[in-house]
Amino acid sequence: MKRYYIQFALSILISDYTVAQNIPICEPSIDTQMDHLIDRKIRFEANNINIVSGLESKSELIGNVIIRNDNSITKSNKATYNQSSESLSIEGDVSFIQDDLSVLSQNAEFSYSSETFSFQNAMFEMNNNNSRGEAELIEINENGSLNLKNVNYTTCPKDSIDWMIKANEITLDPKKGEATAKKLGLTFKGIPIFYLPKISFPIDSSRKTGFLAPEIGGGGRSGNELRLPFYYNIASNYDATITPRILSGRGFQLGSEFRYLDKNNTSNFQIDYLANDNIYGKSRHYVKVNHETIFENGFRARIDYGDTSDGNYFEDLGRSLSLTSITHLNQSLLFDAYGDNWSIMGRFQNFQTIDESISRDQRPYYRLPQIKIKGSLPYKPFGISTSLDSEIVYFDREYGVTGWRVDNEPKIEWELKKSGWYLKPALSLKHTKYELKNIQDNQKSNPSRTLPISSIDAGLFFERSLKNYPDHIQTFEPRILYVNKPYRDQAHIPIFDTIEPDFNLIQLFQKNRFLGIDRIADSDQVSLGFSSKITNMSTGDELITATLGKAFYLKNQRVTLPNQNNNLNSSSDYIAEIRLSMLSNLNFNFSHQWSDDQAGVARSQAKLQYRPSGRKLFNLGYRFRQDLLEQGNISWSWPLSESWNFLGHYNYSLRDKKSLEQFYGLEYESCCWGIRMVYRQYVSTRDGQEDNSFGIQFILKGMTSIGTNANKLLERGILGYSSEYIE
Repeated sequence: MKRYYIQFALSILISDYTVAQNIPICEPSIDTQMDHLIDRKIRFEANNINIVSGLESKSELIGNVIIRNDNSITKSNKATYNQSSESLSIEGDVSFIQDDLSVLSQNAEFSYSSETFSFQNAMFEMNNNNSRGEAELIEINENGSLNLKNVNYTTCPKDSIDWMIKANEITLDPKKGEATAKKLGLTFKGIPIFYLPKISFPIDSSRKTGFLAPEIGGGGRSGNELRLPFYYNIASNYDATITPRILSGRGFQLGSEFRYLDKNNTSNFQIDYLANDNIYGKSRHYVKVNHETIFENGFRARIDYGDTSDGNYFEDLGRSLSLTSITHLNQSLLFDAYGDNWSIMGRFQNFQTIDESISRDQRPYYRLPQIKIKGSLPYKPFGISTSLDSEIVYFDREYGVTGWRVDNEPKIEWELKKSGWYLKPALSLKHTKYELKNIQDNQKSNPSRTLPISSIDAGLFFERSLKNYPDHIQTFEPRILYVNKPYRDQAHIPIFDTIEPDFNLIQLFQKNRFLGIDRIADSDQVSLGFSSKITNMSTGDELITATLGKAFYLKNQRVTLPNQNNNLNSSSDYIAEIRLSMLSNLNFNFSHQWSDDQAGVARSQAKLQYRPSGRKLFNLGYRFRQDLLEQGNISWSWPLSESWNFLGHYNYSLRDKKSLEQFYGLEYESCCWGIRMVYRQYVSTRDGQEDNSFGIQFILKGMTSIGTNANKLLERGILGYSSEYIE
């Protein structure tokens, strides 16, 4: 069959929701007054074309009509352009496709005079989120807005319409980024859920003032809970969220959050207030301030401030297990700046100790102020670099010794590095001086300490291809660090901010076993480490990674923290880590620290994950620390059928013979909605009291969710789980 292809030109100004159409006019008959409107061409195809001239000049395209332009295609049985009314009528099995939007109708019309494109009794689909609907009228206006009359909308398939939104009228304005609906109602399984005479909501990433989805939960000491956040879009760069929270056991709490952002500033302010807690007997509050300013000269200022009314606030009103373990709140003001070869930091820092069981002599010191300066010369002749680290800080506290500490450490380092090896000898001189107050009779008011620190750090790198697996390579990297620091008596120096951290692979290659300046360990030691891995070069996956390390002490270590014994061991514990990922659905991580004497195992941790498919997930875990804890945990997310999923987490203390946290949940997911139910029981206070809760979350896919938002709880408790499975 012969088909006709004609180029037409007539501009229509429509937004991304629409198609810019060019109307067919045969050659010289086009009105030359329209030339200034032509901005692009589209292409028409049809089996037959009829052109009628005269007073009612019109053009007809009949049979398999196809109208194309850059980003859309329209198909129909017939299209008629009437030049006198400046309109294009499209009839019979009209199909319009643009990007992710599809519209089906029997009739459509474009009016050039009003610059509107309308579809009668149309069905539409948005393929990006599987949403679809029907409308008595879809009207696309010149300004880009979209009007829909008597609309039905859902993300459910045609054969299973579980939920439906109906509205008399919906107007979408892409320029404002919002939609307005009149007489809108939601039905679920044919049952009306809610009705709103008028509502507006955002249709893009822009923010809009209004209520957010409520959260509902129940159980525990605080009783049932209802949260109804209200979002206030104050301006493009600052907003606020006001959250009324009703706790049936405690009363009414009002939470607020304010955010501000501009070129140089980022701010977040949070204030929560509960008047006359029915259980606690007093009003309670929590204040949190985070602010950062970056000045034009490169300096940065940061504020991190937290304050609460009492030590039990997070245990009673916190909404996560991590909050219940908070013992201190930071209150600091920091200034810093960085250059290519220098940095400077100044800080004023205070702490609010909210755990009253911590004794006064164990509470942290305030830094009022602290100044740290680091610098190095930009020139490195023959790989030799020089640097200087300096710090001055005043430590204050209501109890115990206070005073100034000044520390300076010039350093010279020579780095030799070639393919397959490196050698890095270094030498520094560390001088620390104190000016103390509130000292005891046997203490000095101005103690000082000076000692040299020398070290040699060296490593090798080997690589080979595996004989039977040529696309796999194995690497082997031995490393050795020698450190020498002479003994200095430091018993007369107070402990302001120094601890002895846990021994691990990172600490194995540190030059000081203490973290902080108040103690510098005497050392004449060699640290050895070996690491190896096997990598699939075609995929980049690391199949096996293993590391083993140990330190050897050539002399007894005499410097200790107060009330600790000298380290008389000739070597440290062994420390090992291994990670196995040889099977695509199974991986295993294991770390272990042990000694070769009667002390036995100091720490151990193991994790096993089995994941046969994207949604099938099973985890096993074990943690042990000598004389402190021994815990086992199990977690899973496992489909029971195509629609139902069972998930849970169980953490048990073998030392205390009790459960620390457990939750169990059921998820139901259909093609367009889902529901999540979670029961949780957990230790909620520092003294071991337990609490429980139950929550339900109802999810309309492509729309919103209502109820208890358990996403963070599930993602934290089930390694590898994603809440997006049911979104």
